[in-house]
Amino acid sequence: MAPSAAERTVIENCAVATVDADDTEYASGHLVLAGNRIESVGAGKAPEGLENVVRRIDASGHLATPGLVNTHHHFYQWITRGLATDHNLFDWLVALYPTWARIDEQMTYAAAQGSLAMMARGGVTTAMDHHYVYPHGSGDLSGSIIRAAAETGVRFTLARGSMDRSEKDGGLPPDFAVETLQGALAATEETVKKHHDASFDAMTQVAVAPCSPFSVSTELMREGAELARRLGVRLHTHGSETVEEEKFCHELFGMGPTDYFESTGWLGEDVWMAHCVHMTDADIAAFARTKTGVAHCPSSNARLAAGIARVPDMLKAGVPVGLGVDGTASNESGELHTELRNALLINRLGAHREAALGARQALRLGTHGGARVLGRAAQIGSLEPGKLADVVLWKMDTLAHASIADPVTALVFGAAAPVTASFVNGRQIVENGRLLTVDEDAIAVSTRAEAQRLAHIAAQA
Repeated sequence: MAPSAAERTVIENCAVATVDADDTEYASGHLVLAGNRIESVGAGKAPEGLENVVRRIDASGHLATPGLVNTHHHFYQWITRGLATDHNLFDWLVALYPTWARIDEQMTYAAAQGSLAMMARGGVTTAMDHHYVYPHGSGDLSGSIIRAAAETGVRFTLARGSMDRSEKDGGLPPDFAVETLQGALAATEETVKKHHDASFDAMTQVAVAPCSPFSVSTELMREGAELARRLGVRLHTHGSETVEEEKFCHELFGMGPTDYFESTGWLGEDVWMAHCVHMTDADIAAFARTKTGVAHCPSSNARLAAGIARVPDMLKAGVPVGLGVDGTASNESGELHTELRNALLINRLGAHREAALGARQALRLGTHGGARVLGRAAQIGSLEPGKLADVVLWKMDTLAHASIADPVTALVFGAAAPVTASFVNGRQIVENGRLLTVDEDAIAVSTRAEAQRLAHIAAQA
């Protein structure tokens, strides 16, 4: 729809953090949404004489930011939260894989609903899911996840994962939980062709995403990269998450994770890795040289005692970095807006201490940084005319934040701020902290039921 004919929503009287290249901010400004685009953003009131204005929002006491962009998650884990709470990564995986290997389409759909609802009500407008567990006979898992995202109303990237290295091959997953090499490649290609939308305002995209070096053969890594580039989509996997993974790669491949990724075609501006906790100077330089992106998951890394990623060093080197919730079996909150604060605080425990990250750097990680990692910085991640209308209004005049003068500092350093309104593609999906698109209470009931069903099936097995 041409902007001149589009229905307009006018938002006024709010603080605005655009997160554009200059970090432009307005103490009191406006936004005009025309159809699914941002038409204008600036100081003071909206321009006079606008046509087709269907709604005016007095956003006094609010901060407007770009919608949050999640760059790493495993939705299915919503129904296995609170388990193996005192384990490191490898022990945690060994403990939970036998349960995960028994998921089916109904469970996956309910878990996706729960994961998406929790993020969306907390300001996420672009979500992603790295789903890599495809048990035999489990149904259309990818389709169920995409359906849940469409119903929630968020912009979405499915990272179609895969595993072909099971226990018999020296991997961690049970033998019946993995696919064959050719089966995984064929199913991934089918998913891309069926669901990926390459258009500017796409609501659904698909990436090629073998799970990790310790659950995937070298052939699947190499051929997966070739497949993604032939189809013109992005690549995603886990990398350098723990010291155990570093040891595994040296023992199995004779090199560290980054060198292994480079040897299989897995460094490049079309690639992003989850975690990247244990990175040497040479690793960071390789990521910077190739513009390989990173999904930083501070809460999950702390939960699994993986360590502190060198985010300040990555940013200084020019590595694209976004934030990730990670799976909710290692970050039970399932929220991304709390990761703004956790990223800042956890990185200040590292070598750079109080100079590690500031409030605006944290907000950029969760917005523009995530958009860049997903390959969508031209469309989302900042509030600029012509970009897609993915906007969040945070209520900053309540007890929790009102005495903090700077709203960006309040958002990042303070308690989790309430979301008064969240717009995706110009459509409002959250109002006063509640989802408008799906029934949160019904989702709570269904996710509990599916968690209990899965636990019963796993116990019987």
